[in-house]
Amino acid sequence: MEEPLVQVKNLKTYYPIKGGLLNRRMGDVRAVNGVSLDIQAGQTFGLVGESGCGKSTFGRSILRLQNVTSGEVRIDGQDILSLNREALVKARADMQIIFQDPYGSLNPRMTVRQIIREPLDTHEVGEKADRDAEVMRLLEICGLRKSVADRYPHEFSGGQRQRIGIARALALKPKFIVADEPVSALDVSVQSQVLNLISDLQAEFGISFLFISHDLAVVQHISHEVGVMYFGELVERASAEELYSSPKHPYTQALLEAIPQPLPGREKKKISITGDIPSHHDPPKGCPFQPRCPVAMPQCAEHKPPLKPLDTFSRHQVSCWLY
Repeated sequence: MEEPLVQVKNLKTYYPIKGGLLNRRMGDVRAVNGVSLDIQAGQTFGLVGESGCGKSTFGRSILRLQNVTSGEVRIDGQDILSLNREALVKARADMQIIFQDPYGSLNPRMTVRQIIREPLDTHEVGEKADRDAEVMRLLEICGLRKSVADRYPHEFSGGQRQRIGIARALALKPKFIVADEPVSALDVSVQSQVLNLISDLQAEFGISFLFISHDLAVVQHISHEVGVMYFGELVERASAEELYSSPKHPYTQALLEAIPQPLPGREKKKISITGDIPSHHDPPKGCPFQPRCPVAMPQCAEHKPPLKPLDTFSRHQVSCWLY
């Protein structure tokens, strides 16, 4: 197997908690707590979980849009966390992000032409005349008419704005894109159009995606491999086909069974999750899911289970003492 395009090892992103008269550090909010994963070239890795589990923080951390506490991130063999400012600017040409909010991610004072051209101008790609031609090409690729180039973001719908954001992310021909909840703010009819666009772009340009979402049905549609995140950690990881057909972790099972079914008469085995997510600055001693788990055992309260393969030859990994 080829070397993965993206390699993340034991990534931690903590936010300090300060207080008292001297504003001393009293603890940490462990937003991302030791996550490791890899993404092959031309593949999509779906990352799912409840709101507040650390998905978006993880995506921003591997692009160094967020300060990282510790760990290792390599994109196409380059150690991203060790780069100085100048080297990081150059490396950003290979890694981009599609933001969740198509309204807040575009500068309202810039035209579409200026928004998409900005990365090309910053990295001085080609001649100025060539950049305008590239803007027109990107608009066409993303399903927008060339005539909209001199209009402003407020003149577009949410789906059109997200297409503009995708065109901007594609401008530098990146190898890797973090798509942070890219369709959650869009109407259902528009979601499918944007998802199909992302799939088509991946097929045409071979881009790798980290696709972050809380919608498991969306992730199933677009991902090759899926990781389930809870409390800042991966609790299960498998191919999309295997995870959706044979989920192992009780948390994954509960998430999948919460997806509305098109066949109302079909019986489902219900797994109920009660209680709230534990405090990020005062985590439980053992498994972080133990206080809410319907099948928790005594050892779950004492020891955290490692994320490990189900067997020697399996890429299906789960963090649960049941296995």
